[in-house]
Amino acid sequence: MAQIDLRPVRISRDPARRSVQLLSGLALYGASVALLTRARLGLEPWGVLAEGVMKHTGLSFGTVTGLISVAVLLLWIPLRQRPGIGTVANVLVISVTVDLVRAVVPDQHDLAWQIAFLAGGVLLNGVATATYVGARLGPGARDGLMTGLAARTGRSVRLVRTGIEVTVVVAGFALGGTVGFGTVLYALAIGPLTQALLPLTTWRDTDR
Repeated sequence: MAQIDLRPVRISRDPARRSVQLLSGLALYGASVALLTRARLGLEPWGVLAEGVMKHTGLSFGTVTGLISVAVLLLWIPLRQRPGIGTVANVLVISVTVDLVRAVVPDQHDLAWQIAFLAGGVLLNGVATATYVGARLGPGARDGLMTGLAARTGRSVRLVRTGIEVTVVVAGFALGGTVGFGTVLYALAIGPLTQALLPLTTWRDTDR
């Protein structure tokens, strides 16, 4: 498969449509994370960390998610990464959406509903990731950390991402975050899902 250019393009190129795509993708991402938390079968890596921190602080899941994103952004400074409007929107929209969806969707205890929430959450997360990344308006905090570390260390993006997510899961689990089948399913499925959908969502320099 040909490489897809994900570097930010000028905001002057159809800004309204790209902004709608960005915000829609981020809102869907927040909703998908909320579904995964309510499935109670294991969270995605950063969700594990957020839940662990939440249990020790009493803050809402969305608030903790936002604070973690801000903390990760501080790590961009020595890596010389530059944020875009998508970076700021990522912090705000996802944290708010997670709390809104969690407020209306209860924890699931029936196994059939848990599986449905888990599968739906993973699929929606893949769609959401491709949607907001494809808008090319700036990487999210975690995406920028990954690419920045890869550039500074000379290691592959795959190796750096794996190292980051393993570290995050271990830290989250130590704090009491939920690790389970859902964590494994997410790790195996999110890459192929996103890669398959990106060609359908990514803005290119030739777009008008």
